[in-house]
Amino acid sequence: MSEWYHEFVDRNYKPGPDDLLCLFRLEPASGFTIEDAAGRVASESSVGTWTELTTMKPRIRKLMAKAYDIQGNLVKVAYPPALFEPANMPQILSSVAGNIFGMKAVQNVRLEDIRWPGKLLRSFQGPLLGTSGIRRIFREKKRPLTATVPKPKLGLTAKEHARAGYEAWLGGIDLLKDDENLTSQPFNKFKERVHECFRLRDKAEKETGERKSYLINVTAETNEMLRRAKAVANAGGEYVMVDILTCGWAALQTLRKECERLKLAIHAHRAFHAAFTRNRLHGMSMLAVSDVARLIGVDQLHIGTVIGKLESPQEEVLALRDNLQKRTVAVNSSTLGQDWGRMKPVFPTCSGGLHPGLVPELMKIVGSDVIIQAGGGVWGHPDGGEAGARALRQAIEVGMDGGSLQDYARDHGELQRAIETWGVATFK
Repeated sequence: MSEWYHEFVDRNYKPGPDDLLCLFRLEPASGFTIEDAAGRVASESSVGTWTELTTMKPRIRKLMAKAYDIQGNLVKVAYPPALFEPANMPQILSSVAGNIFGMKAVQNVRLEDIRWPGKLLRSFQGPLLGTSGIRRIFREKKRPLTATVPKPKLGLTAKEHARAGYEAWLGGIDLLKDDENLTSQPFNKFKERVHECFRLRDKAEKETGERKSYLINVTAETNEMLRRAKAVANAGGEYVMVDILTCGWAALQTLRKECERLKLAIHAHRAFHAAFTRNRLHGMSMLAVSDVARLIGVDQLHIGTVIGKLESPQEEVLALRDNLQKRTVAVNSSTLGQDWGRMKPVFPTCSGGLHPGLVPELMKIVGSDVIIQAGGGVWGHPDGGEAGARALRQAIEVGMDGGSLQDYARDHGELQRAIETWGVATFK
């Protein structure tokens, strides 16, 4: 039985350009070697099972995945393209990330990265607008865009929510955003929130002379999401927001098609990801999740902050930024690389515990081609949300100019009050 699994290990195999490649981090269970574990993963995720088969014809053998590179606990597996249905993300992930996580021969399995061959990649739509398309909406070519979630994130009425958005827009925020768990509760119905927020959005645009928009959460059962997306388009919105992991990849693909018809961008929230990405030994990396999100076609995706209330190591944040923004991602010891071809880039969003005192240092690390989202860092400002929004924009101005946050704050009261409240932080 062990010898059968070893037929799925071939260190002499040279992957072809049409093969889909996966990088796994494997920890064999007691009594198993890394080759044992690699063979079982390649077998279970392609055409094998726990025993040899009398029905395994020569033509089917050609569909066997091959574990072709084993370096310590990192194993690369190549999959023939015929195993996958184009444009069917649930089927693809059920194959390479399906039963393998429950196999007894492995103590831990983590899907670190996927390299998508060109033909399979082109079967997906990719982002509708991408980074440059989003920037055109706001007529802003260089600085980071800004977003905020009204706080408390649940409990505000639709009118209170919209009023908070109006204050933030006046203070310089570009994007009002719903939280991931605000949809259509009794205290804040979706339809009323659409009406109130876009009414005040239009008012804020006239008063500030800046473009403003709203990331309204449409997450729901798939058909209801489509109805909500249509309501947003009818109200003059530019975006929908969706919790991509809790609604599922198939639902996201359906929403992406509808958003193309409605000409709406998709802001992707990654709520639930840490359930399977946080353990560095088991599950699926956020890098692999970002692959899937870009393929299906979100326009914005959360990548973490390096610092803040949520766990997000610097190397991961930068890898996510590059994977979302670049056309070509280089191969290294822990990634497979990717040529994204003509697929548009995704606008990365940094969020989670940010405040103005962190912003210039954050920009030194991630650059200016990001969306900076602050919730408590706007609404916790002692002078209110509008002042908090102004402080955030002032901190971005410092980040763009490369000056001193404290020096700039001397002539900008909102920023000074923010620094007095939260301090100034540097990254190490």
